[in-house]
Amino acid sequence: MHDVKTQNAGQIIKGRSVVEDQWLVLRGPELPEGVKAEAEDIAALAVPAGKVIVPVAVWNAQREALLARAANGEIGVWFASDERPEPLKDDLAKFAVVAVDFPKFTDGRGYSIAYNLRTRLGWTGELRAIGDVLRDQLFSMQRVGFDAYAVRADRNIHDALKGLSDFSETYQASVDQKVPLFRRHTRNVGVNTGDAGFGI
Repeated sequence: MHDVKTQNAGQIIKGRSVVEDQWLVLRGPELPEGVKAEAEDIAALAVPAGKVIVPVAVWNAQREALLARAANGEIGVWFASDERPEPLKDDLAKFAVVAVDFPKFTDGRGYSIAYNLRTRLGWTGELRAIGDVLRDQLFSMQRVGFDAYAVRADRNIHDALKGLSDFSETYQASVDQKVPLFRRHTRNVGVNTGDAGFGI
């Protein structure tokens, strides 16, 4: 039998500040590299007392038992990078926090999950990035709607916080800026001379 893992980083970045983390993240059992836990094992995990962010499988399996705790603001849910949020759209309002797991720095699927939670499903609450979260990702994460970040434990959280302001301007539209730069910038253009490239 493998031990269940809970994770509490101690501190997280919320907004643009480092704050104490009040939440535990419930994870499946620690398994050898390449071995994946069975869905039934994850669904049967015991949810400890206090504020807990549970995997989607735990919520789905224990929904009725967790509803009262969710109503008291004690339950959040986290999505693995291979899960879609749409099946939980009717339950989203029940959660105090929604998190998206980044199993590896190079796995970008969590960005799409966050973007869809904000734009298509209307999630307005705390959206937290968990897992392999590093400074280099934070600016892009905030662009797609994340507003809380559990930075990897072996990294300096205060250094990571600086990643939110690495760039002063963005070109593309996204959750944080609805209008692309070329639409926000006004140009003082003279009279058209008939040149097809005039004003470019």
